[in-house]
This record gives sequence, structure tokens and C-alpha cells, in this order.
Amino acid sequence: MVIKIIFVIGVGLACGFAVGAGFVAFITVLGIIPRLMQLTKSMKMILFYEWAVTLGVLVGTVFGLQNIYLGLPKFFVMIIGLFHGVFVGMLAAALYEAINVLPLIFKRIHLEDRLLYLLAALVLGKILGSLFHWLYFVNL
Repeated sequence: MVIKIIFVIGVGLACGFAVGAGFVAFITVLGIIPRLMQLTKSMKMILFYEWAVTLGVLVGTVFGLQNIYLGLPKFFVMIIGLFHGVFVGMLAAALYEAINVLPLIFKRIHLEDRLLYLLAALVLGKILGSLFHWLYFVNL
């Protein structure tokens, strides 16, 4: 029984390290943090960016593995949700920018002049879909 528990702990740690390394590689390849520092002209704050990402991953992991209830007011929950949305949006935008999917597809199907409409549709679809999900399926 002890060997089984040690094996499960070892496999769990190995999987966690693999996923963590993949996440760091993904963030590094996309260049989200250097691009964010460049846009905000905050290169001197690199130590704070590193700690923010590290602590964010650790706190997110703890909250993901535990059933933690904070009992925060709805206002604070909305602010936390806004930060989550900004992070996911920046990640998606960096992925689009890195692989350059949309301009390439629209160039191949000869619709370059309608790229702005597609981007607006993606943004509005994401906003409306998220609002529908949170207003209809989530009981706060």
C-alpha cells in the first residue's frame, strides 16, 4: 500500500512538473510578459511580473485542487472575474498574434477587407457567450 501511495505521488509530481514546464514554455514562446512590459513601458518592474506570474500559478493551483470558499462580496468576485477575463483575452490575442491565423485564412479565401468584421464578431461573441454563461448557469 505504501509503495502504491509513493508511486501515485511520484506520478502526480511528474505530471505537475510537465504541465508547469509546458505552461512556462507556452507563455515564453508567445512572449506575453515581455510584450506587456513593452506596451506599458514598465521594463524596470520585471521582478514584480515574475512574482505575479509565479504566485498566480501557485494560488490558482491551490484553489483548483481544494474546495475553497472565500465568501467575498459580489463586487470583488466581479473584479476577480474581470482579471481572469483580461488574462485569457491577452493569452488568446498573443496566440493569434504568434501564429497569425486569421490574416492567413482571410488572405487565402480572398476576404482581407472583412478581417475587422471577423475580429468584432469574435469579441462580441466571446462577451455575449460569457455573459450568457454567467447570468444563466451560475448562481452567485
